[in-house]
Amino acid sequence: MANSDSFIDEVSEEVRRDRLFALFKRWGWVAVLAVLGIVGYTAWDQWQQQQDRQRAEAFGDAILAALDGADPQGRIAALTAVEAPSPEARIILALLAAGEASSVDDAEGAAMRLRAAADQPGLDRRYVDLALLKAEMLFPGPEAESRLILESIAAPGAPYAALAEEQLALLDIRSGDLEAAIDRLRAIERSAAATAGLQQRAAQLIVALESGAMLVDTAPEPEAAPGVQSGAVPLTGPEADAPAAAEGPADDASALDAPAQVEEAPAEDPAAVVQE
Repeated sequence: MANSDSFIDEVSEEVRRDRLFALFKRWGWVAVLAVLGIVGYTAWDQWQQQQDRQRAEAFGDAILAALDGADPQGRIAALTAVEAPSPEARIILALLAAGEASSVDDAEGAAMRLRAAADQPGLDRRYVDLALLKAEMLFPGPEAESRLILESIAAPGAPYAALAEEQLALLDIRSGDLEAAIDRLRAIERSAAATAGLQQRAAQLIVALESGAMLVDTAPEPEAAPGVQSGAVPLTGPEADAPAAAEGPADDASALDAPAQVEEAPAEDPAAVVQE
């Protein structure tokens, strides 16, 4: 009985082995092909990453070489000649060229570069918003057009919504709508998306506006009406003629010293001067 059971087990094992061999013979090429595909994809992915890394390094080296120029015009020309590997890289080049252009008082040219760079297909929204916001800060367009662009950038959840709200508040002040400007500034104070520096600037500007002040904007503006200082919006209040002055930058990276004084804004950003 034991020998019979052993014989049956051996026969069953041989049958299973034959079936497995037949199955492998029939479908083994699929497994081999899968292994080759995995190895090939891994090798291609590593090669692609290496190519991307080399392109990024070449792009960075070209930018550093362009920025080594002796004068701003030469650096602008060198940056323009750099080949951008992607639309995002073109935005970076436009921002750098805009900074160089604004350093030689060519704010209009800098804004034109940024607007042209933002008008590219396939760009992520954060790049488009950044370029358009910087362009509006350097050289604002017509009021209606600027308001439309800034309101789009200030949409809820947008990456630069708080900064765009600040620019909209300044636009309200220029147009004489002080109540709307103060409402926007108070919203910035309460916004969780606003940085501490931006909230402090908003608070200082609210204090200046509510005490009665005159806003002087160094950004280019249409010719003022007779009897009104160019770039200034007269405000009413008991302290409108006080000699103290405060200058508030449009760039969120600037720091503020005291409620009555703000550090001078960088050259590439429009400066807003509030005189109490």
